[in-house]
Amino acid sequence: MYIWQKEKWPTFTWDERTLSKTLANVSREQGRLLGKMEGLGFDLRNEAHLRTLTEDVVKSSEIEGEQLPRDQVRSSIARRLGLDAGGLAPADRNVEGVVEMALDATGNYNKPLNEDRLFAWHAALFPTGRSGMGFITVGQWRDESSGPMQVVSGPYGREKVHYEAPPASRIPDEMTKFLSWFEKPGDTDPLLIAGLAHLWFVTIHPFEDGNGRIARAIADMALARTEKTGQRFYSMSAQIRREHKEYYNQLEWTQKGKLDITQWQDWFLNCLLRAIEGAQEILGAVLFKAQFWERFAKEPLNERQIKMLNKLLDGLEGKLTSSKWAKIAKCSQDTAHRDITDLIERHALQKNPGGGRSTSYSLVTP
Repeated sequence: MYIWQKEKWPTFTWDERTLSKTLANVSREQGRLLGKMEGLGFDLRNEAHLRTLTEDVVKSSEIEGEQLPRDQVRSSIARRLGLDAGGLAPADRNVEGVVEMALDATGNYNKPLNEDRLFAWHAALFPTGRSGMGFITVGQWRDESSGPMQVVSGPYGREKVHYEAPPASRIPDEMTKFLSWFEKPGDTDPLLIAGLAHLWFVTIHPFEDGNGRIARAIADMALARTEKTGQRFYSMSAQIRREHKEYYNQLEWTQKGKLDITQWQDWFLNCLLRAIEGAQEILGAVLFKAQFWERFAKEPLNERQIKMLNKLLDGLEGKLTSSKWAKIAKCSQDTAHRDITDLIERHALQKNPGGGRSTSYSLVTP
């Protein structure tokens, strides 16, 4: 019997005494992080927001097995936020759709979450009407045409069913209850609202595909409401990606368990705490970038060097080689070599261990 088949569904309960210490820790660290970010200048906050959202969109898609090009995601977000990210790469419509949903969920956190808004998010996630090679029902609740909605693993003929969602006929009523609660959750602690919203939505599984990404967007929306800001400085999706095996284990255990979801809420809060602590890495990268350009603000650099240094500072995927420099900067191999040699002499770049055709370069860090 699944959780949605219980007699008192969806009357969830949890032990507040068990969660109280973790709740207090998360609230404290959440406040400390926001305080640190308030102390930064406007430009640095925007850079931290851009980095966090980029990480969030990329990792949320990775959880579902989809690899989005990081530079396209960053470019799409920067354009929509009106930020100068330098050398913006064109983004395909799949990237644009995921970014559109993420920005709407957190940037417009104070707007009501309703059926039409969820349909718009779903349509944005699947602009071609396809998931993989097959067509899916887009911008509306799933129907009975594809049979029971199941989460399975294993080879064909020997599949293991991890979870089966409520039948499609129940979805309109189930979603009405969920959306009504989300807008008027009573006196529930805001952090617990985020955890419950995530679990409740993904348990209903109202769409044919994309439920996980939308569930995480709803949780982010709930967290933005607790902080009263549309700017994000930590990524819950990135932390869930690091802990994805335990994430699915917790979901499966909870969905096959009782309506007491203390264990799920405890895991969610601790995952959130680790996500907030991980924001120090983003903050460090933002400060390093600011200090780096402060060092070289008065030194003449050509456009290629500025473009490539920015890509390195923003987390260029893979190793930087002279051939990669030439390809990205659209110049000859000789020109790329001269650009790199010049930056090595200025102590901006350094040669990594190894040589020959595998010679690569990285930023000089303090």
